[in-house]
Amino acid sequence: MASESDQRYAMMDEKKRKRMISNRESARRSRMRKQKQMQDLTDEISKLEVSNNAVVTKMDEITDKYTVIAAENNVLRAQVLELTERLRLLNDVIKKRENDVNGNQLPDRSLKPWQLSCSMSQPIPASSPLFQNF
Repeated sequence: MASESDQRYAMMDEKKRKRMISNRESARRSRMRKQKQMQDLTDEISKLEVSNNAVVTKMDEITDKYTVIAAENNVLRAQVLELTERLRLLNDVIKKRENDVNGNQLPDRSLKPWQLSCSMSQPIPASSPLFQNF
């Protein structure tokens, strides 16, 4: 009977040994799978960081261009306001001149501020005290 018992122990030892070998192989495959997953994730992180840096750079460029364009737009808006006001004033001058021609009204002193008075129809000589400071 001892030999049957030895055989059982031998078979149990053999099963145990095979199970240990199988468990070790399974653990090795699991470690390799985890290592591959970790490497894949590390590679993906690197790719995403490169992509993110490209997006940030492009965004900075666009922001810089927007800032320049916004400043130019503000200048153009100010110019439009100035030119609109100048056009309004010129239209007022034209209307006043048309009224002067049609209505024989007195000339507006603000239109020709360089004229000293209506009574001065004679030219001012260069030796006049008005020109001494020049």
